[in-house]
Amino acid sequence: MLTLKNVEIIYSNVILVIKGLTLEVPEGGVVALLGANGAGKSTTLKAIAGLLPAERGEITKGVVEFDGQRLNDRTPAAIVKMGIALVPEGRQVFEHLSTEDNLMVGAHTRKHILDIRRDIELVYQYFPALAGRRSLEAGYLSGGEQQMLAIGRALMSRPKLMLLDEPSLGLAPMLVEEIFDIIARLNRTTKVTILLVEQNAAMALTIAQYGYVLENGRIVLDGSAASLRDNEDVKEFYLGLSDVGRRSYRDVKHYRRRERWIL
Repeated sequence: MLTLKNVEIIYSNVILVIKGLTLEVPEGGVVALLGANGAGKSTTLKAIAGLLPAERGEITKGVVEFDGQRLNDRTPAAIVKMGIALVPEGRQVFEHLSTEDNLMVGAHTRKHILDIRRDIELVYQYFPALAGRRSLEAGYLSGGEQQMLAIGRALMSRPKLMLLDEPSLGLAPMLVEEIFDIIARLNRTTKVTILLVEQNAAMALTIAQYGYVLENGRIVLDGSAASLRDNEDVKEFYLGLSDVGRRSYRDVKHYRRRERWIL
């Protein structure tokens, strides 16, 4: 469904952030894009969603394709109408609008009000915590509820592909489990394809079928979720595990990467 071929991204005509990135997301699947802060994960999602120009970024090489159609020069509005929805990092709900008005914003490309109302009720079925807060200003919701609202808002455009940027960010472990359970259920029941950007590799690899590891703008590893979970590099750098057991963050942070990771 989604293909990036040898994509290069530059900010302000100077800063090279993404270097020859190639990845594929099959229809109906869940693919995880893993990596540390600054690896280029969010930039990749912004490139797909057409948001780079707003930050003085551009795709200078390569092609982004969705359902066989080139996305490189399309506007964000056109990309949403094609069936791609982005759930941004940090949730970014409209704090002074009610929960329900935020959902209505997600349906701005649609015209039939009865269908929109039905889909709002469907969002409340997926996220019961939001149903009792439909009239509450979104700024008063908890972090977990705002994340649910951001996902629900994206669903309102009836996407074929959902781009999720760090859905676990700033959430308590129990809430993270709940959010990821809902993401997995959405994939199963609505068949929406998901590209998931995450630093929480352990959680991401429980719901993804395939994964890519991005480091300094390059893909350094990819494979099935099971193979990545068993990979010694992934276990050491992203799961905090090694052949001698769990290591401290400081040990992992300063560990010299294996030579085959250096490109």
